[in-house]
Amino acid sequence: MSGAGDVVGVRAARIAALVVIPGELTLVVCQLAGLRIPMWVTASAGVMVLAVLTVEAWVLRSLYAHGRDRGLAPPHALVAAVRAVVPVRVRRLLMHEVRAMVSLGLRVARRKHGVRAGDQIAGYTGPQTALMYGLIFVSVVETVALAILIPWPVVHSVLLVVDVYGVVLLLGMHAACITRPHVVRSDGSLRIRYGALFDLVVPADAVASVRVDRRYPSGRIVTLSDDGVLDLIVAGQTTVTLELTRPLVCTRPLGGTAEARTIRFHADDPRALVDALRRPRSSVLPFIPPTTGTDASTV
Repeated sequence: MSGAGDVVGVRAARIAALVVIPGELTLVVCQLAGLRIPMWVTASAGVMVLAVLTVEAWVLRSLYAHGRDRGLAPPHALVAAVRAVVPVRVRRLLMHEVRAMVSLGLRVARRKHGVRAGDQIAGYTGPQTALMYGLIFVSVVETVALAILIPWPVVHSVLLVVDVYGVVLLLGMHAACITRPHVVRSDGSLRIRYGALFDLVVPADAVASVRVDRRYPSGRIVTLSDDGVLDLIVAGQTTVTLELTRPLVCTRPLGGTAEARTIRFHADDPRALVDALRRPRSSVLPFIPPTTGTDASTV
């Protein structure tokens, strides 16, 4: 494959995946719920999935061979082929969910992700803890209510699978925020995060000034204004403002990139984080793993 062939092949693989795979997932959920699927429907779905897998394998093989011809190592050629076939938003959504589930395990083990000896951590889950558990409670109540109100076993079973997955995903998202705190590293750099959705490392030489600055911006979790102000909002608030010496490229949750000149984010103890960034590098205190099971990580 080359030139126009690459474009046509990639488009065909993406269209096939977007059309057939969601339908197959729906069929699997229905089967798990106990719904009797006619044999011809199951057979047709199997043939379509086999055709999609064949197209995907052919395109991936062609792109992999093209990458090898350009001198890429086997792992790099394979990664390049997958990135060409699978849209970036789909890849990132899947990775967000995987990381959220992994975070549940880290939460149970009371471990933090990406924290090394000599680092200081700053939690940011305080304002959203009640909200998240409120959403989880509402989801559980909804599941029970639907089980009582809906008389059709098949519909109830399908909704039960969806609701249970939604509750687990909410728990995973909150666990990701707990196990992935902000980190002030021993070299003076700052890692700003929001669960598995956002991760930005600010080098020490890129920090012009930092201050405690409580604000209540509106918008999505990650909001970037036209003048380069990045707001990383937790429950409608930010508590720290970081001015940069140069623009930094940040990646949005779905893969879009933009440059930020000022970063406003939330920390449960903003004064401790600001003091840690201002402290001379040689006197940064060693990291002590938290021993409590509280949701808000402390420094």
